Amino acid sequence: MKRRLCLLAVAVLFAPAFAGAASPAAASTLTGKVMVGYQGWFNAEGDGAHRGYNHWTRGNVRPAPGKVRIDLWPDLTEFPAAERFSTDLVHADGQRAEVFSSYVRPTVVRHFSWMKEHGIDGVFLQRFINSLSRGNSLAANNAVLENVRAGARQHGRVYALMYDLSSLAPGQADLLINDWKKLLRDTKLTSDPAYLRHHGKPLLALWGCGFKDDDKPRPTLADWRKILTFLKDDQESGGLAIMLGVPSFWRTQTRDTIPEPTFLELVQLADVVSPWTPGRYRTPEAAATHAATVWQPDIAWCQARKIDFLPVAFPGFSWHNLKPTEPLNAIPRLGGRFFWSQIAAAKRAGADMLYVAMFDEVDEGTAIFKVTNAPPVGPGEGVEFATYEGLPSDHYLRLTGLAGKVIRGEHPATSDLPFPVPAATHP
Repeated sequence: MKRRLCLLAVAVLFAPAFAGAASPAAASTLTGKVMVGYQGWFNAEGDGAHRGYNHWTRGNVRPAPGKVRIDLWPDLTEFPAAERFSTDLVHADGQRAEVFSSYVRPTVVRHFSWMKEHGIDGVFLQRFINSLSRGNSLAANNAVLENVRAGARQHGRVYALMYDLSSLAPGQADLLINDWKKLLRDTKLTSDPAYLRHHGKPLLALWGCGFKDDDKPRPTLADWRKILTFLKDDQESGGLAIMLGVPSFWRTQTRDTIPEPTFLELVQLADVVSPWTPGRYRTPEAAATHAATVWQPDIAWCQARKIDFLPVAFPGFSWHNLKPTEPLNAIPRLGGRFFWSQIAAAKRAGADMLYVAMFDEVDEGTAIFKVTNAPPVGPGEGVEFATYEGLPSDHYLRLTGLAGKVIRGEHPATSDLPFPVPAATHP
């Protein structure tokens, strides 16, 4: 009897996440939500985008040993033949390895069905500023945006656009402003019922403000001020709420942050501040320390100025195939313990929203979507991939869905994983 009650309790806990019973996500606020980053930048020869195998390989060539730039291999078990694209890699059973394309609408819509199934609220769709001046890249970006809109509408999820401005050259603020104006005119984006709003306004995310990088030209603070001022007062959209992606140590202006006196004045133009933490800690213990010593005072600073705080959690990190001198699994996942430690720590620090990086980022091994534990093994040398350590391919989708329950106070922010994981997967 006692065992049956325990099983019933587990079933009740996971029912919304695993039975496709998630209620439609309300588009009225970011508060209480867990949003995932969606790159949507994958292409394959024959998908119609004319970009080759973009982001699967160096030079967009056909995937083969020594050519790939990803560390996790997607699980395509549920994909029909029309959504699979062949490579020159093979699995241990001799089957040809295949990849997907974000340009193919049914693939993106399926990703949103996984979000619905596991209770994940929605996505921040990445829009990279350096792609706006290249015809094929811009067309692909726009097509993926429409795919995301279709997926969000069909499965009751929400989405918001996130411009990555890390490669915007100084003095080029108008590049973003003009793109936004055209996008708004062409798509009526902010009138979409699935487009996320916050504090009564459409939410637009701008990522990359204030990072210290001596080797890369970045927008000046004057550029950022011009962009922020325009967007917050934009008449066509009725004014926007802005989520500003900043370095991890933005408040103290140390380590990864530029030490400019006016930087914090600029931050106060934002409605939501989101510090970037991937790579800033490597263990559950370090994540907990970061939350207590950095996030907690960050939140206090924001609350005093009526700004919302959106921490970032990531499941692990690996970019061995992107940068061969780097080790595989540079930041181990530990069967999900590393990821869960950040979720729990964020809630204990006082967070009421969360950004998970990323849904589909296999380039740097931060993906939470379905990944295979039987990646390609050849032919030949130079074929090495990370896996989910033998865990189910939807393991991190489950944890991300449960993160929403933690953030909303529906599940305790415990240090232990919310369901059993074989000990062999997290040494």
